[in-house]
Amino acid sequence: MSMVGNLRKVANLARRARRRVDLSHPGRSPLGSSVVNCVIYRDGIRQEASPTVEESVARVRKTRGDAFLWLGLHEPSETEFARVTELFGLHPLAVEDAVHAHQRPKVEQYGDVLFAVFKTVTYVEHEQLTATSEVVDTGELMVFTGPDFAITVRHGRHGSLGPLREDLEAEPQQLAKGPSAVLHAIADHVVDDYLSVTDAVQNDIDAVESDVFSPRSARSADAGRIYQLKRELLELKRAVIPLGRPLAWLATEPCPAVDPGIRAYFRDVADHLARVTEQITAFDGLLDSILQAHLAQVTVAQNEDMRKITAWAAIIAVPTMVCGVYGMNFDHMPELRWRFGYPMVLAVIATACFVIHRGFKRNGWL
Repeated sequence: MSMVGNLRKVANLARRARRRVDLSHPGRSPLGSSVVNCVIYRDGIRQEASPTVEESVARVRKTRGDAFLWLGLHEPSETEFARVTELFGLHPLAVEDAVHAHQRPKVEQYGDVLFAVFKTVTYVEHEQLTATSEVVDTGELMVFTGPDFAITVRHGRHGSLGPLREDLEAEPQQLAKGPSAVLHAIADHVVDDYLSVTDAVQNDIDAVESDVFSPRSARSADAGRIYQLKRELLELKRAVIPLGRPLAWLATEPCPAVDPGIRAYFRDVADHLARVTEQITAFDGLLDSILQAHLAQVTVAQNEDMRKITAWAAIIAVPTMVCGVYGMNFDHMPELRWRFGYPMVLAVIATACFVIHRGFKRNGWL
């Protein structure tokens, strides 16, 4: 493995070794079955929790602008989300998208509330890539940001925001900029995951490429693995490509829900996303080339087999023809009554076969 591959492997191991906090467990959700966490922040500092979401909202609204509420939900039902909709006055269309998921990455504005949809992506570890290996697993993360609240709705088995929340709480000056700081942190977190996944997929592509161009690839390489990588890459592309325009909009267009000091940070996230997009496009083209090379090698190998079969058929045709002539049982045939006729015919057959075999061998057919 190359030095770059080793460095990527070390980076991936270090990333997976980081402590993760799973806040989606019901035992850690005292506010409801779908509520992961409900926290009030004032000037970027975490405040003492309230027993209910309603009380937390009331506390925030009493402060009139110097605090906001971050409510985290995991796969809420329509009934569970109904009270959230009523408390924060969310638009019905955005609520429907948040509850039912399976949405395209996008950013929509409803008055002073911003609704963003992100596709979360994680790399599925596997010992060896096969034609049925799952390489990329996707989920969804929806974010509502308003004047005094940020609501995150997570769908899928991964994408926990516990570590992200911890990182943000360690930077109160950034968190003091309000809900848009949460939106930026989530966007940055999601795009950073894209970068990690593309690095891991690069290792799989390198392994397939090495196998295809190995000396015995035409016999052992499996085109199904290449197709599987292309399918998984398509899944990654569906998560990444549509996010480009929403991030560009957040980075350039003034929006009441986005603090002006945060807008510059979205440009940095958009740059990272552009890098991921370029990588995915390059991967797609590289896999097309690898597949074409593999198919060409298979065709060459089949042609070599056909040449060998044809050469041996031509050699066998000589004794078949001679024996067929002498098997016609005519009375007057050359050397039929000669004592050395039979050995002579065998010698002629052997000589002819040897000459033809040598000719094919010299031309690379055998």
